[in-house]
Amino acid sequence: MSKKYSRYLVPSLRDARKRINRETIIHKYELDSKYISLGAGKTYFIKTYGCQGNLADSEKIAGILEELGFIKAECEELSDVVIFNTCAIRENAENRVFGELGRTKKYKKDNPDSIICLCGCMAQEEKVIEKVKRLCPHVDIIFGTHNISQLPELLYEVINTSSKVVDVLSYEGDIVEGVPLKRDHSKKAWVNIMYGCDEFCTYCIVPYTRGRERSRLPEDIIAEVKSLALEGYKEVTLLGQNVNSYGRDLDINYTFSNLLTDLHKIDIPRIRFTTSHPKDFDDATIDAFALGGNIMPYLHLPVQSGSSNVLKKMNRKYTREEYLDKVRKLKEKVPNISITTDIIVGFPNETDEEFKETLTLVEECGFEGAYTFIFSPREGTPAATYPDEISEETKKQRLYELNKLVNEGYLKGNKRFEGTIQEVLVDGVSSKSDNVLTGYTPNNKLVNFNGDKSLIGEIVKVKIEKAFSWHLRGKLVD
Repeated sequence: MSKKYSRYLVPSLRDARKRINRETIIHKYELDSKYISLGAGKTYFIKTYGCQGNLADSEKIAGILEELGFIKAECEELSDVVIFNTCAIRENAENRVFGELGRTKKYKKDNPDSIICLCGCMAQEEKVIEKVKRLCPHVDIIFGTHNISQLPELLYEVINTSSKVVDVLSYEGDIVEGVPLKRDHSKKAWVNIMYGCDEFCTYCIVPYTRGRERSRLPEDIIAEVKSLALEGYKEVTLLGQNVNSYGRDLDINYTFSNLLTDLHKIDIPRIRFTTSHPKDFDDATIDAFALGGNIMPYLHLPVQSGSSNVLKKMNRKYTREEYLDKVRKLKEKVPNISITTDIIVGFPNETDEEFKETLTLVEECGFEGAYTFIFSPREGTPAATYPDEISEETKKQRLYELNKLVNEGYLKGNKRFEGTIQEVLVDGVSSKSDNVLTGYTPNNKLVNFNGDKSLIGEIVKVKIEKAFSWHLRGKLVD
């Protein structure tokens, strides 16, 4: 006999489009005593898909589960709780998740008391909930991006009532401070500075799955980074769907440039941030970025297209010329900067001339890497309804041409570091050899070099001997 739903709160795309002008309430996370030891003697496993925001969310989910007494399992097959933290940015990512969910039917047969959970951006789509209900009735809990802090309550309900739960908010959750974290890295940390997105690019589902923009208070962010510095962390990455709009909802005349300037004063070796929206990357932010020191000379600045006409159809709110001007200013203020980007090809009815404009922009900007994609229509977004007469063959050919140019930029960007001595934060050992260490330079270049495992987590000097398209090879400097 299949389990019944004890609650069934599903998302609404229509409601998710709304932007309610209300004050964001900040809560302090507290664990109700009745949830303590809920996971005693049990294990968990989290599978994370998508962006850095999802990775940061998974660290919170893990922190909550371990506070409940759960222990991380070696593999999902042997876990008592399996959580799929999902991404909705492209359809093939969703299809992959449904394939994975299908496999978990076997886990329920082997361990009927196991709990399968779906969360993240996919859970915020109403069509996904109906599909899970139809194809994957063995999924026990579905929760969204806005109510992660309620996980103890949801688990308690499922465990104690032998029911299933769907609890997904269509409106934005408030900010919850103090959620426990189980960080994946001992020296590098994600730090959320804001949540949500108000840009509404015509191709993107994120504003519907992540809600309106809500900024954390600067004092809470600064306190977290100071705490990480005291704990010995070497690098923090500030996270937001659009970090450059940070603070605009706070009404305290404090923006991202102010935050960068304040964090620059903290004794932590490295500060990075992602993702930046070009329209909000203003001169004040460029000046703060140019302070250098612990602010790393690397920037990911998604352009999406080199055609002003396509950018207008995408609702990106800047032109080709404005983007190029920002890159010029960045390179003047930070001469050693490495810039990477995101580019979509085959946007509905993109012309050959518009595509060529993208190629020439890539050359002008001198990108040292790019994430490139063929346009993927997402149900519920305006661009999904746009007429499109471009053949799949043309789209694939354009992607091939773009990648060829981007790869040349990768190699050229890497080659400029040959013969230099770089400071490398050592991440771990190479997947190909236990004798080879791997880590990243200030410019976010991957470096492989021979060294002892005792150096993992340290910042060491490495002389770059050879540059390849995807990495650098170097030698440890004594």
